[in-house]
Amino acid sequence: MIVRTTTAITGTERDVAGTGWRSKRIILGGDGVGFSFHETTIDAGTEHEFHYRYHVEAVWLVEGEGTLTDLDNDVTYELRPGSMYLLDEHERHRLHASTEMRMMCVFNPPVTGQEVHDSNGAYPLVAANAS
Repeated sequence: MIVRTTTAITGTERDVAGTGWRSKRIILGGDGVGFSFHETTIDAGTEHEFHYRYHVEAVWLVEGEGTLTDLDNDVTYELRPGSMYLLDEHERHRLHASTEMRMMCVFNPPVTGQEVHDSNGAYPLVAANAS
């Protein structure tokens, strides 16, 4: 059994931030469960482009409002608390946060925590070592 709190991982190597975003990586590939689970916040007024070529991502918006634009199909969706989206075809996408957005995210395959977004907003595929 694994029990963690976001408070316990704040300020550790599982707490990763970049310009306009922060990701608290609660479950990582090294935990050996086949997925990773993150709490991600996007700062109000910011916009970010991502393209997870190697990962399927499911996102549940808990707080905040904004838009999600599917850059592959030129469709924009309004996001509010309770919205969920699934990037099951590795869609290139843009998030715009009208207010601060807090999301719970699941990645498959799991991320290891060592990935850094590349110039396309993608994470490389890194093999996880079970801890």
